[in-house]
Amino acid sequence: MAVYVDAPIWHFVGRRWCHLMADEEEELHRFAARLGLKRSSYQGPPKTSAAHYDITGFERDRAVRLGAVECSREEIVAIFRRVRVPGRAFRKAA
Repeated sequence: MAVYVDAPIWHFVGRRWCHLMADEEEELHRFAARLGLKRSSYQGPPKTSAAHYDITGFERDRAVRLGAVECSREEIVAIFRRVRVPGRAFRKAA
């Protein structure tokens, strides 16, 4: 089992953000706690189809030092598809 992080390419409120994901949800929460993330930062079902945390580039650097596996955008999408909860795809509001 592993924890994964992609590149910080998403711009929001003056910072660059990326995704922190794991093979197992509990593993993700344990790693996030080690990283010092608040549980309220968690994003997962039922609001999203895959468990993850959005983290800043600064937090990403620390996550890598703690053992997170660096991934490309394509690799993190593959992980997202592998760990997502079936039937929880995003639905656009009518």
